[in-house]
Amino acid sequence: MTAVATSNTVILGIETSCDETAAALVLGGNDVLSSVVSSQIDIHARFGGVVPEVASRAHLESVIPVVQEAVRTAGIDPSRIDGVAATVGPGLIGALLVGVSTAKALALVWDKPFIGVNHMEAHLYAGLLDDPTLQFPLVVLLVSGGHTMLVEMVDHGTYRMLGRTIDDAAGEAYDKVARYLDLGYPGGPAIDAAAQKGNPEAINFPRAMMHDGLNFSFSGLKTSVINHVRKNPEVSNIDVAASFQAAVVDVLVAKAIMAAQQVGATGVVLGGGVAANSRLRTQLQSQGEINGLRVAVPSPEMCTDNAAMIAAAGWYRLGSDGPTAMSAGANPNLALPVIS
Repeated sequence: MTAVATSNTVILGIETSCDETAAALVLGGNDVLSSVVSSQIDIHARFGGVVPEVASRAHLESVIPVVQEAVRTAGIDPSRIDGVAATVGPGLIGALLVGVSTAKALALVWDKPFIGVNHMEAHLYAGLLDDPTLQFPLVVLLVSGGHTMLVEMVDHGTYRMLGRTIDDAAGEAYDKVARYLDLGYPGGPAIDAAAQKGNPEAINFPRAMMHDGLNFSFSGLKTSVINHVRKNPEVSNIDVAASFQAAVVDVLVAKAIMAAQQVGATGVVLGGGVAANSRLRTQLQSQGEINGLRVAVPSPEMCTDNAAMIAAAGWYRLGSDGPTAMSAGANPNLALPVIS
């Protein structure tokens, strides 16, 4: 059983933290040989959100076929796989256990190392998959349904928390506003699509904590949207969506640039599901260029939950820490390991 990560090491990554069943094979930490994702969006759409029990059952049905497809697409024999990585947290405990159990079983059968991966850490590596030439230190703007944070990547495995949301995550605010406006599920893409047709300057929604440190707050913005619609029932949904999105993006971009300047970062990397948002991608690239910062915006496929980022992070963890003990379990509340 090898525990060395080299440029020839192939890692199978498995991701089942929420509602995406994914598997991928990555060579040398950044060369994606295959990436397969089975989405549960249609399953959960009728409920207006992810149902944990339903998600776990769907993972059970999909995980082996998805792994088989990832290996087939990569065009390699399973004997060529050098390690099996899986998300161990954070996430839905039932969903996590499906991926962890599958990864451990494969590692045992193939006599290969098992590597437990922190889902948040994996998102930090998504940008490096698309651009492995990025140099540290980097500031990562990680924006998803459950997290909104600014993280300094000092080096591989060394992270410093610069700022985070004190209430709702940006993606959570998107979901709640989309639900209130009856725009559909999931909320992020629904708001983005509606905003394309609206006027982002139609309503001047508040930019909470814009000039107050590097933390975020989106709960008040969500309340402002609801109050505005109640007071102005004739208002256009597309203008509300566009103005809401502009308010969120303005704060995210301003604080990301500010954080990069404060720590002397070489660039800013975007990560997480909300990183697929069209306005956020465009504005961050534009402001980065204005401020002389290199901006890495991963492909939309690498922004949402996927297993390529799990395999990439697993490759680095195998090299630095070695295999994870088979006795290690899943942790739904796992935090990103940071230095003070």
